Amino acid sequence: MTGTAGSPRTAGSPGSTGPAAAVDRLRALCLALPEASERVSHGEPTWFAGSGRRSRVFVMLADHHHDDRLAFWCPAAPGHQEFLVAEDPARYFRPPYVGHRGWVGVRLDAPPVDWGRIEDLVGDACALVTG
Repeated sequence: MTGTAGSPRTAGSPGSTGPAAAVDRLRALCLALPEASERVSHGEPTWFAGSGRRSRVFVMLADHHHDDRLAFWCPAAPGHQEFLVAEDPARYFRPPYVGHRGWVGVRLDAPPVDWGRIEDLVGDACALVTG
């Protein structure tokens, strides 16, 4: 993405903050990808890539654990989870249930949020599940 006005990288008004704005920006990034769709899974917005039986989760909002953090989980390439967590443990974490499979948790409530990096993570996660 180029980051031009109206692109998912800049979705929302310039001063938009808070959980709803973060979820809206994440949603825009996910739904901008080919064959991406959204539905509720485990009580949270979840984004799937592919169609029919080949549809697989590539991003799951993770606000239902009541751990006072707004985050999403996504699959990552081998070794990438460990790299991100070591680089910035305040932003990235090994999520429960899927962390042992290389998924990474990404906090959206720890400013500043690097939306360009999130766009890259979301795109990579989509490619992992469809490739």
